[in-house]
Amino acid sequence: MTRPDGGRVVPVYAVTKGRTRSGGRDLPVESLVTATDLRGALELQSEYRAIMALAVRPVSLVEIGAALRVPVGVARVLVSDLADSGYLTVHAPPPTSANGAPAPALLNRLLEGLRAR
Repeated sequence: MTRPDGGRVVPVYAVTKGRTRSGGRDLPVESLVTATDLRGALELQSEYRAIMALAVRPVSLVEIGAALRVPVGVARVLVSDLADSGYLTVHAPPPTSANGAPAPALLNRLLEGLRAR
């Protein structure tokens, strides 16, 4: 919730009920989400409704955090709540290798895209 002057009425930790991690899977910050069901969105609290409005097109967790003016961790918890409830579909990035490097297939597609330019 925000005040008319743009300040926050409710502290960020209250929005997530004190949670700093989602109940489901951890979502990478580069995950994209899209809305799946807008019918029940009017009954949600304002932060969730704002996410649903943003997610009519694919939107990243980072963009959601910026739009809501909350840390990405808070956005991750809220998005996870909506995904667990069936309101959002999460499009996670391709998995990386065991050492954290991008998968070879991803690097090959990137290289092909660069060569096509």
